[in-house]
Amino acid sequence: MGQCQSATDEEVKLSQIQELYKKFAVECPSGKLHLHEFKKIFGINSDSSPEEAAYIENLFRSFDINEDDTLDFLEYVAAVHLVLRGSLEDKLRWSFKVYDSNGNGRLDKHEVMHIITIIHKIRNHSASPKTTALTPEQICDRIFGLIDKNKDGEISLEEFLEGAQQDKWLLDNLTLDVKPTGWFIEQPGPTHRATAPPYME
Repeated sequence: MGQCQSATDEEVKLSQIQELYKKFAVECPSGKLHLHEFKKIFGINSDSSPEEAAYIENLFRSFDINEDDTLDFLEYVAAVHLVLRGSLEDKLRWSFKVYDSNGNGRLDKHEVMHIITIIHKIRNHSASPKTTALTPEQICDRIFGLIDKNKDGEISLEEFLEGAQQDKWLLDNLTLDVKPTGWFIEQPGPTHRATAPPYME
């Protein structure tokens, strides 16, 4: 039974990669995915809010491993694999990277507030069930109060991982909510269209 499941998993993975490559080749004949193309795939256009655009820009930056302002196919597949099959720790490490805008391996209040504010505005705009009565400032202060054990005003990766895995509220507020179905792969059916990003559902 385990062998059958493993074989199925491999088939699904291969099928996904084939679909990804088809989509990637159509959208990016140059072999490189640029930010404006990334936004287009994610449904971000001139009518989108600044918060939605900023959120996608942060995701793009986190996937751009070699920091050349483009995504090649390997970076694209690595991103999809992370959000589809990554462990909780992998996803938390990725979330930390998105928060860490200057890449110094530590989060200050400005960095955390930036992402929390974006997510808060998006969730309120979309009337998400996850909308909270707390303000971004209150959320940020609570996060630091719970995670910043040594009170140095910064959150290390270790503090981030430990806190998020021990406290459900922290996990809910720190983990970036990504549901990739439809983001990266167009679903078969009568019409082919990209599904709205999770924060718009």
